[in-house]
Amino acid sequence: MSQSGDIQPIPRRERISVEELIRRIRQQLNIEVVPLAASGAASKKFVVEADLHRPGLALSGYVDLFTHQRIQVIGNSETEFLKHLGTIETQCKAFEHLTSFDIPVIFVTNNNELPSDLLEMAEKAGIPVFRTPVETTKFMFLTRDLLEDQFALQTMVHGSMVDVYGIGIMVTGKSGIGKSEVALDLVERGHRLVADDVIMLTKKSNILMASATETNKHFMEIRGLGVVDVFSMFGIRSIRYQKRLEVILELSYWEEQNNVDRTGLNRDSDTILDVELPVIHLPITPGKNITVIAEVIAMNHLLSHYGYDAAESFQEKIRERIKHKKAHHPRIERAVDYYEGDLE
Repeated sequence: MSQSGDIQPIPRRERISVEELIRRIRQQLNIEVVPLAASGAASKKFVVEADLHRPGLALSGYVDLFTHQRIQVIGNSETEFLKHLGTIETQCKAFEHLTSFDIPVIFVTNNNELPSDLLEMAEKAGIPVFRTPVETTKFMFLTRDLLEDQFALQTMVHGSMVDVYGIGIMVTGKSGIGKSEVALDLVERGHRLVADDVIMLTKKSNILMASATETNKHFMEIRGLGVVDVFSMFGIRSIRYQKRLEVILELSYWEEQNNVDRTGLNRDSDTILDVELPVIHLPITPGKNITVIAEVIAMNHLLSHYGYDAAESFQEKIRERIKHKKAHHPRIERAVDYYEGDLE
């Protein structure tokens, strides 16, 4: 496909305000968060990293490696440590190790309580403090995943993205070659459209998630026909909001293909946003059913995922045949050793 040199990532998001983060936690994660202090400063505070931090060592006084720029999470261990200190004066002295830094936000998990004196210190320092009933590990996992999505690398590519038997296939090729028509035919056969024409790719961990933009969601453009609403025409089961990209199917005209792989042993790949993906180069000729081939590509990918490779299996059979011939005296053999009588 040779897209890796042409595709440029969208400039990465550098920060997210605490105010927006709180809104997304409530709406997208469906997690309850209650303001305890300095909630008005949330619009002026910004998160710049996806990682979260538990400030146990900082509360004890060791701040040499304190990653204060991260979200601070106070859970059961931290609140019990503060209680263990005894007097409120000692607690305030320990908490001052935090408030002396420019912390974006503090979350208190498991419905734990902080003394009012500590909350006043956070208010004076302009550090927003929120409480949530969610246990610490779960809250950190969900919030980190949300932030990784916000800070993820993204890019836009031209093609059609379809979920075929659970495998995310991106159909690419020159303009007008028939990418949308292939996607529409797959939808008609019961598969699910993710995006057409413009595909948004988001890198999460070491995979690429594909989705449509807000504008072209579940719409397709068919040349000569116009815009088609797949959702209205085929129903909710015909579309997906997002899908992992696993295989690239590149369509080309037959005369443009110099070397066509006949065995499947020579696997090609391409790299998008530093993620390597298998590429199937498919030359188009009159009468070729691209839709059925796309389904076979998906099923073949599933088989290889579960450890079976048809090309390798076929090659192994040839090796065994050659080995058998070398081990015995060469003789003229029939293609099929024995034909049963056709008695039906």
